Amino acid sequence: MTDDAPADQPGPGHAAIIMDGNGRWAKARGRPRSFGHKRGVETVRQIVEDAGDLGVRYLTLFSFSTENWNRPADEVGALFELLKHYVEADLEGLARRGVRIRIVGRRDNLGSDLTAIIERAEDRTRDNDAFHLTIAFNYGGRDEILRTCQAIAREAADGRLDPDTLDEATLGTHLDTVGLPDVDLMIRTSGEQRISNFLLWQAAYAELVFLDVLWPDFSRQDLARAIDLYRQRSRRYGGVDAGAA
Repeated sequence: MTDDAPADQPGPGHAAIIMDGNGRWAKARGRPRSFGHKRGVETVRQIVEDAGDLGVRYLTLFSFSTENWNRPADEVGALFELLKHYVEADLEGLARRGVRIRIVGRRDNLGSDLTAIIERAEDRTRDNDAFHLTIAFNYGGRDEILRTCQAIAREAADGRLDPDTLDEATLGTHLDTVGLPDVDLMIRTSGEQRISNFLLWQAAYAELVFLDVLWPDFSRQDLARAIDLYRQRSRRYGGVDAGAA
């Protein structure tokens, strides 16, 4: 950490990561993109452990977006199989460590086998509270907000909700991430500098950190560096810095 970083500035409670660069990592090694995604899962395993050690209690990972359906079918299939394998292989270990698992995103166009795995993981860890791991799969921020608006509109049409009483808190109860705090720190790997339709509502005041490292190479040291950058910043939420003249 730099000398002028606020020593008492707390770290992020909720970190979200756009895990980018698997394909480029594989291409640089002359391997198919699926090889990079497989290696990326190993990084996920390590970072889930490291995040808790570094004081993060909520970690949300962007795994598969609603736009990723436009990728080649074999790559999409590989990503689905990797999610199945990760959840099935790691579920009991994560559950024993007190990790609560959530999978957010659309489920209406997922296969019944994958949906069953997702539901089993969520049910198995529902009462855990030591660490919260959320995986955004088949997820898009605009899609989530649209589905939320549709649900609220249906409640209003049925007379179960007065539109005049709708506020941010009520809207939040209809989001996929209900019960999770807003994002404090959003990290994107690979050097790209955009949020790509990820947690648009929840990251309204998140600090953004873009790191020029491909996801399979992302390490504990990279996560610690992002947290240090976060701690150096002054979060004003639209107000004025307390130290400003």
